[in-house]
Amino acid sequence: MSADGTVPFTAPPLLPQTRRYAALGDTYAPQVATTPLPEPVLLHFNAALAEEIGIEAAAAQRPEFTALMAGNRAWPDYASISSVYAGHQFGSFVPQLGDGRAHLIAELQGRDGDRWELQLKGGGQTPWSRFADGRAVLRSSIREYLASEAMHALGIPTTRALSLVGSPQPVRRETIETAAVVCRTAPGFIRFGHFEYFYYQNRHAELKPLADHVINEHFPQFAGREDRYQAWLTEVTERTARLMAQWQAVGFCHGVMNTDNFSALGLTLDYGPYGFMDAFDAHHICNHTDEGGRYAYDQQPMIGHWNCSRLLQATLPLLSEQPEQAVEIANSILERYPPAYTQAMTPMWIAKLGLRDLRLDDPELVNRFLGILHKGHSDFSRSFRHLARLRTDTDAPAHGIRDEIADLEAFDAWVIDYRARLRSESSDDTERAVRMNAVNPKYVLRNHLLQAAIEQAQGGSYEEIDTLFKLINRPFDEQPEMERYAEEPPASARHIEVSCSS
Repeated sequence: MSADGTVPFTAPPLLPQTRRYAALGDTYAPQVATTPLPEPVLLHFNAALAEEIGIEAAAAQRPEFTALMAGNRAWPDYASISSVYAGHQFGSFVPQLGDGRAHLIAELQGRDGDRWELQLKGGGQTPWSRFADGRAVLRSSIREYLASEAMHALGIPTTRALSLVGSPQPVRRETIETAAVVCRTAPGFIRFGHFEYFYYQNRHAELKPLADHVINEHFPQFAGREDRYQAWLTEVTERTARLMAQWQAVGFCHGVMNTDNFSALGLTLDYGPYGFMDAFDAHHICNHTDEGGRYAYDQQPMIGHWNCSRLLQATLPLLSEQPEQAVEIANSILERYPPAYTQAMTPMWIAKLGLRDLRLDDPELVNRFLGILHKGHSDFSRSFRHLARLRTDTDAPAHGIRDEIADLEAFDAWVIDYRARLRSESSDDTERAVRMNAVNPKYVLRNHLLQAAIEQAQGGSYEEIDTLFKLINRPFDEQPEMERYAEEPPASARHIEVSCSS
């Protein structure tokens, strides 16, 4: 027991092989020490996730834990590492990128046996910092901390966030801001760009150990098979297609869908200038530096497909020693993306409308509704949520949702067909509303809510971070006391711009 009466933090046991990814060696991820952060303060702690990992919730009260989460001390028996990778950024290949401000500090085994890697984002300079300071600012750290947990609560595969640490250390971006560190967690952080790095340097022999690590640790069902690379790449391609469908269904825009921001495990990775849409615009661009709209909402499924093609290009040497055969296999894998996307996306739209099964004309019904929302820039989340209140036992106007609609003539004509479709399957209004509210979130992490939390935190108050954290962990629940968080943004906050600066 320490002098203040607390029990010192004890790190949970490392995996039986304590350095599984690190064991690949300096070629992939050299040892890089974190840079101590002055006067670190634990601003928020994800106690539920900590319990999953095997870290007791009381750890948040101990200065030793804050020091670990700030990068001010090393995890017991683990030297931190930082990865090198490449990537296609806005369509152009950059031959060397890497963890410019990220350090993998531990590989753990959770209470249920699952694998967890802990990575500090903002932990200081690395060999891949490219003359940058290796720090993250409080603004972007709050956004990533909350976004990853919001996506998890929505059921979307993602990295997670364990802790948020702040510091008064000044950091220059467009203005002077303060530093922060997020500890993010995932089964693994390997990106498409890891494979691109070795492929485009013609270091093809180094692809195999990396791919075998991914397969052995994360896709053990394929381990040892002669076709293991083909099987893994097929699975990742289909996972990516399903992930894009999940993003579209909740109106999530990533903002920077570069190949170095795509996970070889099929997770949502790197939360920069992301946004959940307020006013629905099929061409919405959430990153104001994306002037050409390459990563606009309606382009995300196609970019996911293109990124998979880049991963397959980079892994051709694994598929066959014969180049022509390797290309043929890669093309056959890539062909799996469109149907995988459709098979995931169509049922999601059908479920969002409360339909129990798919019929021939249902896609047209969905597209007409989306067209009405797009034309009037109706609020995406509120419109679907209100639709659950429509009744089929009356032909009276649909209340609630009509307040969101600009073209009421088109909407009222659509409602006639929608009611007829619901009646054709003898839909029960009460039961349908329950199903719709289970897939249409009432609360999403809107930019104006984040901005309010950021501004308060920059002023020294962190209560709004905790409020949003609790809110987003129950996105489908009514939470009457939180009703104002489901409202449209005020006019003054409808054009908040986010960029890659962090």
